[in-house]
Amino acid sequence: MLVALLLLPFFCALLVLFLANRPRRLIVALSSVAPVLGLLLLGSKAREILGGEAICAQQAWLPSLGLNLNFCLDGLSFLFSLLILGIGLLVIIYARYYMAEQERVAKFFASLLLFMGAMLGVVLSSNLLLMLMFWELTSLSSFLLIGFWSQRAEARAGARMALAVTGGGGLALLAGILLLGNIVGSYELADVIAAKELILAHKLYPITLILVLIGAFTKSAQFPFHFWLPHAMSAPTPVSAYLHSATMVKAGVFLLARLYPALAGTDWWFYLVTFTGLVTLLIGAITALFQHDLKGLLAYSTVSHLGLITMLFGIGSDLAPVAAIFHIINHATFKASLFMAAGIIDHETGTRDMRRINGLWKYMPHTALLAMVASSAMAGVPLLNGFLSKEMFFAETLHQQLLGSFSWLIPALATAAAVFSVAYSLRFIHDVFFNGEPINLPKFPPHEPPRYMKTPVEILVFLCLLVGMLPAYSVSGLLASAAQASLGHAPPEYSLTIWHGLNTPLLMSTAAMLGGILIYLFRRPLYAWYDGLPSLNALDTFKYFLQRSTAQSSQIVARVQAASLQRFIAIVLLSVCAVVLWKLLPMTRLSGDEPLSPVDPLTLIGLAAMVLTALLTVMYHRQRLISLTTLSVVGLVTAMLFARFSAPDLALTQLVVEVVTILLMLLVLNFIPEKSPIESSSLRRLRDFCIALVSGGLVAVLTYAVLTRPFSSIADYYLANSVSGGGGTNVVNVILVDFRGFDTLGEISVLAITAMAVMALLHGLRLPHRRTDHHGKFWAAHSHYLMLKILTRLLLPLALLVSVFMFLRGHNEPGGGFIAGLITSVALVLLQVSSGQAWVERRIKFNYRVMASAGVLLAGFTGLASWFFGKPYLTSAHGSVTIPWLGEMELASAMVFDLGVYLTVVGGTLLILSSLGRLGHYVKLPEGK
Repeated sequence: MLVALLLLPFFCALLVLFLANRPRRLIVALSSVAPVLGLLLLGSKAREILGGEAICAQQAWLPSLGLNLNFCLDGLSFLFSLLILGIGLLVIIYARYYMAEQERVAKFFASLLLFMGAMLGVVLSSNLLLMLMFWELTSLSSFLLIGFWSQRAEARAGARMALAVTGGGGLALLAGILLLGNIVGSYELADVIAAKELILAHKLYPITLILVLIGAFTKSAQFPFHFWLPHAMSAPTPVSAYLHSATMVKAGVFLLARLYPALAGTDWWFYLVTFTGLVTLLIGAITALFQHDLKGLLAYSTVSHLGLITMLFGIGSDLAPVAAIFHIINHATFKASLFMAAGIIDHETGTRDMRRINGLWKYMPHTALLAMVASSAMAGVPLLNGFLSKEMFFAETLHQQLLGSFSWLIPALATAAAVFSVAYSLRFIHDVFFNGEPINLPKFPPHEPPRYMKTPVEILVFLCLLVGMLPAYSVSGLLASAAQASLGHAPPEYSLTIWHGLNTPLLMSTAAMLGGILIYLFRRPLYAWYDGLPSLNALDTFKYFLQRSTAQSSQIVARVQAASLQRFIAIVLLSVCAVVLWKLLPMTRLSGDEPLSPVDPLTLIGLAAMVLTALLTVMYHRQRLISLTTLSVVGLVTAMLFARFSAPDLALTQLVVEVVTILLMLLVLNFIPEKSPIESSSLRRLRDFCIALVSGGLVAVLTYAVLTRPFSSIADYYLANSVSGGGGTNVVNVILVDFRGFDTLGEISVLAITAMAVMALLHGLRLPHRRTDHHGKFWAAHSHYLMLKILTRLLLPLALLVSVFMFLRGHNEPGGGFIAGLITSVALVLLQVSSGQAWVERRIKFNYRVMASAGVLLAGFTGLASWFFGKPYLTSAHGSVTIPWLGEMELASAMVFDLGVYLTVVGGTLLILSSLGRLGHYVKLPEGK
């Protein structure tokens, strides 16, 4: 059920993209399927969840790394899932009418569904590493949504800023989660919460807490990271209503709620979280009053309310987290409805400037009434939901002693923030719907929007009224289950009644109401004071620091590399030498007690040949063909040494890699001079010689020190478990496709990506082949010789047969998909060298990009099969079958994975080759040459 709930938005997003050219109504209907079915699934489990139960689904993925596909639906995740799906459905309906006919609605709704799925992944994940993956996906998908109107410079800038800030916070959160997992020994949420005492007593607790809080604060726009949220208002209003009121910005406070039972309870937590929330609450409330843009006012009010929620999680009183969760519910309803109302006003008037959109009550009475109710809820007017959670907030500020005798400052500042909350809510009502007549509207006269565009706003406003008047009947069960899941135990007793008598929180609310009215009445001197403040644009400041950091980075790179490969390698080698010396100097003696293996004459000859050819490569490196020939001898001798020391798989791999590499480099030689000029001075060559001598000497000394000391190797484990665990006697191949299959999957992915990058870099580039050598003699008129053509065409079937043989025997004998793929690549490379690119392309119609991509996908999807049997990702199955006339044969599912490796190697190698083959064109030689 949980997996279906999570996958629904992603599936519908793909379906919407596939049907992008269909009518808008169909796109909207398909987009609505995910939240509707998701709400039905949630409803089917509501009784159990509200009863305090939790529904969990577990699937091993990479248990050795602590990463598992574990999901859990408890009261807290149920609440957030309800907000994500419920408000998401209303936003989809609203966007149906908001988005213009010419907009790319399929891309918009697909991005919205992608974000919906990412948020569901965040709240449902019970593994912290898995949650972090979805956390980063929310940043990426929100980048697409904020920058949807990419033709607008402010949209692109706002999207980049949001991605930079939240992405940077995500890196901090990654570090914090890794430290948390290191302290606990597990990344499972249940284990982390159970290890609270261990975490709080650990010496790494302060830095772990700070890193986790940075992740939460950046996502929820807390001071000093609050500046990105107002600039994200360049997104379409449905995006603002969804991301910046109910979902994305709530991810940070969700993390605080989720990790509250594990990390809270210390002075570090109380002071960091409380004062960050308090400062954010005040800055957001004060700044909101002076905004002239309607969405700007709502953006800063969102910042303020997020600070209020964060502050409640920091206070640490018994009921503060309950009040925080209650305000999360209320804020989502009234703020989403206000954003939608602002979008309607912008849609019907053509502007969001509150100095121009006056007196709209006369033209849009229905919209005005809805917006006024929602704004009153934001101000905390009685009989509306905002009043109840604000009363609880005031009550909890009175139940803390964070500052000792100065603890009264916290409720006083909270009341001051509420004063400005009332003031900006009153401005929203008065300046927009009253205060004279509209001024120079782009669209005049304004009128009510289409009927069903207001329906989502009506539903949300109705919820504001329902919760405000009947809280015990409408929201008490949901609040109690969510609070219990956050606290880790049953919450203390509390009352959701409207009237609690004449008490201090009521007096604070009254003071806030009266103070807000007074501030609004005397707002003009405040506006003049605010206009006199130094202008500080967060976006310009962000761009400045971004440009400065980029310039500094460029200077550092220029100094390190300086367009000189020699300098860069020198720095790397000197750094390695420093590290080796640092480790070697404390040693009392270099040699250990283990004797070195004797060197036989054959091995000595091979080593001497390798050293000699390596020296020749260095000596003749300016004569490229000679140096390439000597370099190939180095690779060949290395392969022979692997064979000499009983590593046939490595020897085969080295041999075919060497052949493919040398052939590709020979192709490149067509486009570069035969000789390279002398550019280094004698002094620089002396420097390079000394660095090489020192580096080689230190590596030799380090190798000697290691080989003369006993060490334990993981090889014994693989040797003992290769047959029983992987079903193959070729230990190297079993490691590649079974024990370390995930590593191999990553490596072939890199190979495929590299091949496509080479193709993209060389696309459209054409270089003429040289007509003469460096002596001025013309090359031969014929590029491809007859004997070479015949020989390679005869060898091709044999090479392919050897390739198939190597592939099939690889699990038990030297071979495998990687070696087989390289052999196939060598055969096809030789065919192209002998017959030419055009000849090969006319006869071999393979799409190498598709082949490489199919190989990666085949290898990746092979691992999914193990999930159906309750095994970790990429766990292979093996067994033997009896085939008539052939006898018993060993079969393993890893062969399918190996086939993916084969396809990727062949596709990637030939994609690079074909790109190089198209690079040049031959210049016609003069007659008789």
